[in-house]
Amino acid sequence: MFLLSPSPSPSPSLAPSPTPVPSSTPTSVLDLPLQMTQGLSNACKSGVESDVLCDIVYSVLPATWAPVIAGLISIVLILVVAFVLRNVAHRLITRVVRRASSGNASLAGRLRGRQTVQPEGLDAVAAERRRQRSETIGSVLRSVSSIVIIGTAFLTVLERLSVPIAPLLTSVGIIGVALGFGAQELVKDFIAGMFMLLEDQYGVGDVIDVGAAVGASTTGTVEAVTLRITRLRDADGRVWYVRNGTITRVGNESQGWSRATVDVPVAYSAEIPAVRELLTQVTGEMWNDPAFRDSVIVEEPQVWGIEQISDTAVVFRISVKTIPSRQAEVAREIRLRVKAALDRASITIAG
Repeated sequence: MFLLSPSPSPSPSLAPSPTPVPSSTPTSVLDLPLQMTQGLSNACKSGVESDVLCDIVYSVLPATWAPVIAGLISIVLILVVAFVLRNVAHRLITRVVRRASSGNASLAGRLRGRQTVQPEGLDAVAAERRRQRSETIGSVLRSVSSIVIIGTAFLTVLERLSVPIAPLLTSVGIIGVALGFGAQELVKDFIAGMFMLLEDQYGVGDVIDVGAAVGASTTGTVEAVTLRITRLRDADGRVWYVRNGTITRVGNESQGWSRATVDVPVAYSAEIPAVRELLTQVTGEMWNDPAFRDSVIVEEPQVWGIEQISDTAVVFRISVKTIPSRQAEVAREIRLRVKAALDRASITIAG
């Protein structure tokens, strides 16, 4: 009797393992020239892009080199057009800036039958301020136009070479956001400087008070104005570099015109009409002086009359409108002449 052992169950057939598919590796930097060459070739393939340039090159050159040559010619044309547009934009901006800087002087010259008129007095100061402001704004506009035009041409050339520009734009955007967060103060200074120039808040040579921008109220003469900083020199000779973004208020003592105010205290016993007549005579002589009229003093001085009364003195006030930043000089001259006139009239100056 034979013992039959159970036959082993057939082993399941092993399924064939799938053939591994090679993963796509990113294009290396060394493959970039080849990719650009293929991009030039693909630019003129039928069905991809059809233009006059490709047709002309295909009709002249062999089919092997025609796509590459056509692509190179198109890139050169893009760059040439970009530089031509940049030069045209710069010329237009320069012409507009020159016309804006000449302003009313050229208009007055055309009305009088002359090409230009040399401004004088307050007109000369305003013309110089307008020229400086226009040149600064023109420089900014020229830089912006160059960046926009050349940047657009660069992106167009990359697209022509079949280089993906989406990652580049994304990277630029991320870098821009990072720089924006890291350079907030710098951007703030530039924006504030732009508005200061556009609104003509102050210019070189003006005497301004920038408030507490440098930790204490600082008054000085403006020596330079840029998009980022303003350079001031105070009465002691110190130079202050003030960031435009920190200036929250500006007191300009040199814009338009200035006013010299002189108080003359006389004895309480002095005759009021006589003193007033004497002061009017002094200011009239100064107004008729060619060294001051029109070149320093812009309006006839006024004797406002009695400003204060006390038990020991009667204070008269004289007001003179001058060109910007000359009020101190005029005030000193008025005090000198008033002192001499009071001495001649034997009128006592109160303490």
